[in-house]
Amino acid sequence: MSNVSVGGRLRAIFLLFKESLNSEGKDFTKGSLRKAIFLLAVPMILEMCMESVFAVVDIFFVSKLGSAAAATVGLTESVLTIIYSLAIGLSMAATAMVARRVGEKDTKAAAEAGAQALIICLCISVLISIAGLLYAPEILSLVGASDEIINIGSTYVTIMLTGNIVIMLLFLINGIFRGAGDAAIAMKSLWLANLCNIVLCPILIHFYGLTGAAMATTTGRGIGVLYQLYHLYKGKGLIQLGLSHFKPVFTVIKSILNIASTGTLQFLIASASWIFMAKIIAGYGSDAIAGYTIAIRLIIFFLMPAWGLSNAAATLVGQNLGAKQIERAEQSVWKTAKYNGIFMGIVSLLFITAAPFFVGLMSNQPVVIETGARALRIISFGYLFYGVGMVMMNAFNGAGDSRTPTIINFFWFWIFQIPVAYYLSGSAKWGTSGVFWAIVITETCIAITSMILFKKGRWKKVKI
Repeated sequence: MSNVSVGGRLRAIFLLFKESLNSEGKDFTKGSLRKAIFLLAVPMILEMCMESVFAVVDIFFVSKLGSAAAATVGLTESVLTIIYSLAIGLSMAATAMVARRVGEKDTKAAAEAGAQALIICLCISVLISIAGLLYAPEILSLVGASDEIINIGSTYVTIMLTGNIVIMLLFLINGIFRGAGDAAIAMKSLWLANLCNIVLCPILIHFYGLTGAAMATTTGRGIGVLYQLYHLYKGKGLIQLGLSHFKPVFTVIKSILNIASTGTLQFLIASASWIFMAKIIAGYGSDAIAGYTIAIRLIIFFLMPAWGLSNAAATLVGQNLGAKQIERAEQSVWKTAKYNGIFMGIVSLLFITAAPFFVGLMSNQPVVIETGARALRIISFGYLFYGVGMVMMNAFNGAGDSRTPTIINFFWFWIFQIPVAYYLSGSAKWGTSGVFWAIVITETCIAITSMILFKKGRWKKVKI
């Protein structure tokens, strides 16, 4: 009897998992909240897993070229996080706008919001491409790169920045799909992009060195974007764009910019603080920055699934606010935060016990392994708080309240983290460990602050 029961339960889980991978057009404003979280979270987690694979695949192959090449990728990544901030800010605005309109059962307005976000994206991308084409060496120098790194990495930076459109669109269009509840399409586009990158990366690095890594990543993302565009125009989901949707609607553009500007600033504040962290580490040499880069890539690899789960909260908050289901919106956040906290607690134990093993997979240089393992172990002490905090922050964003997370980030990253990192690593003579502990303390404080402000409920009254 028990075997039949267990078998039936496993079959039910399998069917639910299968449904989550083909859940276009689902109504998440009614029915079981736990099921809604599952149906959204599974493809979103798998999507973010594949986003993190980009980082790990690149550093795995690039690290074989030496510390200078790995350091180039690390410093370039700190610059690219600014682009990620712009992309995430726009994506956040698109998710909030589309989710609210879908919750109101107005799919025409949802498609219109998505198209207006794409117009904004294209305009921003052109400006970034020009900057990357003209000022790549100066950009590397700005983040503390040595002459050696500038010499071997300028072309890499040029390709990554001039090809930023594929980064921007990949984030933005997936934000549109997530807002509509079509998380499975967002997942599949990243899977396709990453599979192409995994195949191309070793081949192009073999022939073109560090430049080949940039070529492979940009090409892989470009293929993923083509897949997204096909489904925006020909797909069976709630959002189907036509040329008529691209006629500028300035009231919608203004609403998107209002959310995206503070949303971009929110992530730009966090991203810029990471540039300062990288610059502090760069002062300890190429081996230190290489170890730090590998550690951050591994951290991102495990943070991305948690970020995917937190994205489910953003969609549920937006759609349920649109449907006037305010209590359901709030319950979805606390449930998602609970699941995310459990997941991140498990990851924390994994890194504390096996940090040298994971870093050793990426490098065989003792100094690099030592720095990377120490970074993993220290930063992982705050993982549980990271998991809860990112759910709360995404819940604010899903409600269209990007202002609150922006203020939280500004205070804790700029007023607190940067000075503390400088003090602990320098005056307190903790070295690179001071930077790692500053990250843990800051992220913990962000999580606690966001929970307190979420309970106050201002996000429930935001109109978009």
